[in-house]
Amino acid sequence: MSALAPLVIGYALVGCAWWLWVVVGSIRVAHAVPVLARVDPPRPAAWPRLSLVVAACNEAEHLEAAVTSLLREDYPDLEVVLVDDRSTDGTGAIADRLATADARLRVLHVTDLPAGWLGKVHALARGTEAARGEWILFTDADVHFAPGTLRRAVAFAVERGVDHVAALPDIWPSAPLVDAVTALFLRTFPVVTRSWAIEDPASPAFIGIGAFNLVRREALERTAGFEWLRLEVGDDMGLGLLLKRSGARSCLVSGAGLVGLYWYRSLGELARGLEKAYASVGCCSLGRMVAAGLAIAALEWAPFVMLAPLGVPGLPLAGGAMLVAIVIVAVIQRRAPGQPRILPLLLSPVAAVLSLVLTVRSGWLGWRRGGVLWRGTLYESRGLRAGRRIRFP
Repeated sequence: MSALAPLVIGYALVGCAWWLWVVVGSIRVAHAVPVLARVDPPRPAAWPRLSLVVAACNEAEHLEAAVTSLLREDYPDLEVVLVDDRSTDGTGAIADRLATADARLRVLHVTDLPAGWLGKVHALARGTEAARGEWILFTDADVHFAPGTLRRAVAFAVERGVDHVAALPDIWPSAPLVDAVTALFLRTFPVVTRSWAIEDPASPAFIGIGAFNLVRREALERTAGFEWLRLEVGDDMGLGLLLKRSGARSCLVSGAGLVGLYWYRSLGELARGLEKAYASVGCCSLGRMVAAGLAIAALEWAPFVMLAPLGVPGLPLAGGAMLVAIVIVAVIQRRAPGQPRILPLLLSPVAAVLSLVLTVRSGWLGWRRGGVLWRGTLYESRGLRAGRRIRFP
């Protein structure tokens, strides 16, 4: 047995512990998170007024189809507040044209960004100020809704007696490698966030989904508001944290079949999207980004490394057990939102390497720029650190 055997054995134990945790967590999530399309809540005695707040910055390519899906909804008392956040393409013109055709849509044009704010958070704050609904649904400008989604979601929230409903959307398939990295994220996100404990008032677990955050206005008004989140890159999760801290009751559901979007359509989009991780995951530290990337890659590669001829007894058994765990998680998550699992599963080792490369790239760019460049605006590291609300291990 070589001198490196203890390290390899330790690696195997960590890998087995991780994949066991993912399997157990996935089972708990599957039992705790209801599928919205499969519930049939009773109609409220009176439908509360509902406002949809949509922040859009340079979304001309996707905006019309997404907003049209929202306006097809037959919710009885609905308004859509679309905030055009300093767009330089045709977003504003498209929004104005759609508003002319449907009186339920109002458009706010933001031309300046106040100091000390992220653009999207400021847009959400402006939209909230303009909204008049008893409930507010925050969603993104590229999210599509199936007919009847809003009625079902509001009825569910009222019947459940919660203040906040976050819905995991369908992530529609795009390029194979993009889907593989997305699948890696979808495997771990519900487990890392302890999604099974979201509804427990005694648990600190919180959640927020940018595609679908439905909030009771009264509960939002009991919080510090978006001012508290003005420099939080993970604004959707930040909203969930804000509400949980104030005592609001949150609930996570699967929006499979009802809410969907293309998350990233190409590797270029994926790479640019992950640049924000420098502030959220990495806390504006290149070292933390490198460490996070290596940790993810090591855990994802552990099953395959253990199957290599390393001359240490028991390692192939550990590798086989971890591969079984990956398959179990994939089977469990068939009921959850996301793209088909077969090809992403086969590409898992490649996705781990690609994730490492993109994570290190995000850290390098953030360090070189001195912050995060997003939608044409550079947000400096010092301000992002000061405004950070979500703390990762």
